[in-house]
Amino acid sequence: MKNIVLIGMPGAGKSTIGVILAKVIGYNFIDSDLLIQEREGCLLKDIIERDGLNGLIAIENKVNSEISAQHSVIATGGSVIYGKEAMEHLREIGTVVYIKLSFETINNRLGNIKQRGVVFREGQTLLSLYQERCPLYEQYAHIIIDGEGLGIEEVMEKIRVETQENWS
Repeated sequence: MKNIVLIGMPGAGKSTIGVILAKVIGYNFIDSDLLIQEREGCLLKDIIERDGLNGLIAIENKVNSEISAQHSVIATGGSVIYGKEAMEHLREIGTVVYIKLSFETINNRLGNIKQRGVVFREGQTLLSLYQERCPLYEQYAHIIIDGEGLGIEEVMEKIRVETQENWS
């Protein structure tokens, strides 16, 4: 079950890179945020409004821990790392790749962050969220890809090369 699981902050390019990578290596593509929205019948931001942050995290943990895939690139939501069961499962079924970018780059890429269904606690800033999540991404990653200053194609190629070397 050689899957590639992409983790990282919102705006890191997980979905965009994932689609291209899947095409290049002949894999399927799974966007776990879309799986959550399909299962719940509403957008992530609406799940947050309905169930609160902890509700979204619980749903995200359950959906991600039930993904059954082979030869797939799986792009996860930025908050996937809050689900221990999901992360253990994803590490079992694939190579987890953290797309690492600086706070400045993430901050510049994100538009209306609330529309994206980003998990913020009351009073939390993007900087404090970044500082909280980065150690968790690093903890769960098999491979860390520094995407700073690189284009989508360049990051995709680094992931392709690193994951193939990891499987050898």
